[in-house]
Amino acid sequence: MTSSSRTQSRSRQFSLFDRLINHADGALRTIAGTHTETLRDNPAGNEAEANLSSEEKTHTAGLMRVNHTGEVCAQALYQGQALTARLPRVRKSMEVAAKEEEDHLAWCEDRLQELDSHTSLFNPIWYAMSFGIGATAGIAGDRWSLGFVEETEIQVCAHLSEHLKKLPTQDIRSKKILTQMHEDEAKHAIMARRAGAATLPKPIKKMMASVSQVMTTTAYKL
Repeated sequence: MTSSSRTQSRSRQFSLFDRLINHADGALRTIAGTHTETLRDNPAGNEAEANLSSEEKTHTAGLMRVNHTGEVCAQALYQGQALTARLPRVRKSMEVAAKEEEDHLAWCEDRLQELDSHTSLFNPIWYAMSFGIGATAGIAGDRWSLGFVEETEIQVCAHLSEHLKKLPTQDIRSKKILTQMHEDEAKHAIMARRAGAATLPKPIKKMMASVSQVMTTTAYKL
């Protein structure tokens, strides 16, 4: 292959149309809950299922549904930002983080199935909103886009820490999943900060927290 051919091949590989098709596929799989392939094994591994009462099972399913919806939002945010990111290195970082978030989606989906429960009925709405926020942040500039990533991951880590305390003591399977997710989200926040994330204004942080609260309340029940 000539140098010119390789250049054209790379251009086709990273064209806007290719990225749109890739993001459309990711959106469908995220909303439909069909993440069957993961980069890593489920952290719960061969851990035995806990003996949960019906109330504990319902509560745990609610928490895992909230975390699954949070991952849907994170996936959408990253995909929206990757689509509009200006610097190739930032776009690549977003895409890598999005792949790791796919693991989280699959793990949460698996756990919800084990608990005989379901993902949130409002996931399509939350996905669309988060994708729009991500794309807008990317258009505003990579530093602001990274700022949204950092703040999102900080808030997600706070939710995960809270949920780890609320899970039934004997539910080790769910705890192992959330612990690994917390480690990954913290890493993504650090990645964004080191890449040059701008500090978001306090009103935007408060708005994000308010929206997150609405999402948490609805996803827990529905």
